[in-house]
Amino acid sequence: MTNVNQHHSSVQSVQVNRQWTLANRPVGAPTLGNFNFVESNKPSPQSGEVLLRTVFLSLDPYMRGRMNDAKSYAEPVAIDAVMLGGTVCRVEESNHPDYSLGEWVVSSSGWQDYAISDGVNLLKLGKNPTQPSYALGVMGMPGLTAYMGLLDIGQPKAGETVVVAAATGAVGSLVGQIAKLKGCKVVGIAGTDEKCRSAVEDLGFDICLNHKSADLGQQLAKACDAGIDVYFENVGGKVFDAVLPLLKTCARVPVCGLISQYNAIDLPQGPDRMFMLMGNLLFKRIRMQGFIVFDDYGHRYNEFRQEMSQWLKEEKITYREDLVKGLENTVESFIGLLEGKNFGKLVMRVGPDEL
Repeated sequence: MTNVNQHHSSVQSVQVNRQWTLANRPVGAPTLGNFNFVESNKPSPQSGEVLLRTVFLSLDPYMRGRMNDAKSYAEPVAIDAVMLGGTVCRVEESNHPDYSLGEWVVSSSGWQDYAISDGVNLLKLGKNPTQPSYALGVMGMPGLTAYMGLLDIGQPKAGETVVVAAATGAVGSLVGQIAKLKGCKVVGIAGTDEKCRSAVEDLGFDICLNHKSADLGQQLAKACDAGIDVYFENVGGKVFDAVLPLLKTCARVPVCGLISQYNAIDLPQGPDRMFMLMGNLLFKRIRMQGFIVFDDYGHRYNEFRQEMSQWLKEEKITYREDLVKGLENTVESFIGLLEGKNFGKLVMRVGPDEL
């Protein structure tokens, strides 16, 4: 089952290469002023290269961290460089023996219309994929993150309680559904009452709580009266504060992101939480493990692809895309993503399907 939210703007074939570049590094939440919208000539492929035209662009929270000049698992985006991002493209010109005109590929060509590739790190989708944008979501990085983080690190068992924040997001929505398929009780946490209703009614969660509620901790304790066995961490902040006291002995906490902290410029208000965290990890023998999905699990992509494809075919997984048209709307959409305004996997429609 698939839900698609579409926001309308013009989609046009272009002969210039429109690009969003990083103008300067944000302090706190990013603004339009941190980016430049520039145009250049459409590039031409040399021998052994292909020209890729972007059809779909994925927007993901990790991009905020890459705007900082800070030590991390990957190099930051350079000033005046094109913003990075996963894309689904068509081969518009090919001087490469392994790629033919019109093929669909998954690339990482970023926030622009066109890119040159030597063929390395391209994933072929064939000539006529049925849902090419899915390669950026349920069948791509977010899907692999949910699948491997929950099953390999979280290791849920039937009858256990699994809690996931950002419950209707690209990763969280899949974590909860996979946990249900494994026989778990699933408690979601989301940012609006509408998202909470969708988590229960559309995704099959047992309950979903609004993290903006003043009594989130009490609500969560009531919903998880037997404690929490697995907490899939992708938010951090006050949500984790509510979760921590409820974690059971030998609980597992896969950590894939901390979206509530990405724009932080100061330490959080309140007492030092480190002693409480370390104490709980020790006394309850909690396993808390971060992971970088393609670094740690890229070699297991085929395993994930086979199982997720089957679940989709059997309609055991519901997937929702938030599809926004127009490369020009990318920055506004990205800022909204960090504020929780998207509903489902956020994908930009950059250009038309047709060559």
